[in-house]
Amino acid sequence: MFRVAIPKVSRPTVKLNTSYTTTSKVSFKPQLTKRLNATAAAAPKEAPKAAAPVESEVLNFEIYRFNQEEGKPRMQLYQINTKECGPMVLDALLKIKNEIDSTLTFRRSCREGICGSCAMNIAGTNTLACLKPIKDSKVGNKVTIYPLPHMPVIRDLVPDLSNFYEQHKTIRPWLEVTPEQMAQPREILQSKENRKKLDGLYECILCACCSTSCPSYWWSEEGNKDYLGPAVLLQAYRWISDSRDVKRAERMKQLTDGPFKLYKCHTIMNCAKVCPKHLNPGKAIQSMKAESLAHGDGFMSQPEKRY
Repeated sequence: MFRVAIPKVSRPTVKLNTSYTTTSKVSFKPQLTKRLNATAAAAPKEAPKAAAPVESEVLNFEIYRFNQEEGKPRMQLYQINTKECGPMVLDALLKIKNEIDSTLTFRRSCREGICGSCAMNIAGTNTLACLKPIKDSKVGNKVTIYPLPHMPVIRDLVPDLSNFYEQHKTIRPWLEVTPEQMAQPREILQSKENRKKLDGLYECILCACCSTSCPSYWWSEEGNKDYLGPAVLLQAYRWISDSRDVKRAERMKQLTDGPFKLYKCHTIMNCAKVCPKHLNPGKAIQSMKAESLAHGDGFMSQPEKRY
């Protein structure tokens, strides 16, 4: 075999001259900007959009006003835009007090239908202002608000509930247990069946909407004040129905001692209609009447005659 020697070829080194600036690259940015500006100038200019109008619904709130220093009660009219406050009557009352008339007086606390403080008569019906929608309270463009009826008024929408609470105290609204049970270091147990008997009773918040809508309770103001009214009697039945209470017979005897405490109820049922917690005091009262009649052991006095 023959070997052929290939000569090495030397490659010349090329040295670039970097002392000048290359202009071979063309920039299109100025031309593009110029075209866009020309297009924008040729397009028709749009008129500026008007701001959306603020919704307005002005209602007249006619509210009962009373100050003991002035003497005579009066009705006062307030105009407010209900779109600028919450949806409930209590929201409107707070707007009036905060922005229009700071002298307007009313009770309120939880704003959730739990405390019962804001009970008043709205559009002719006893209810809680925090649960009553404005849209369901207006007649035309007016909302009328009074304090709870047939109660002494302290000021404006604040009634005097002193007698109502005194009546509630008479039923001993607490659990009566034996000394042995009191000495136990743990709770007194109750079956699920017995606990269920308290449903529809324990939810009462003592707002007095039912009692102040009861004609029998109104009539008791001027004469015999022994009638306890639907709210207190409902609370009484709550403790009578509690299987853990040891003084059930004593409680029943207390309620039937006289014709007015229990039997003044004529089942008009306004109480069930206005209760904001959807309870039925009239049913509880009838249950107590039936139990007192069934015992026949002297717990019941002669009921009031009806004409």
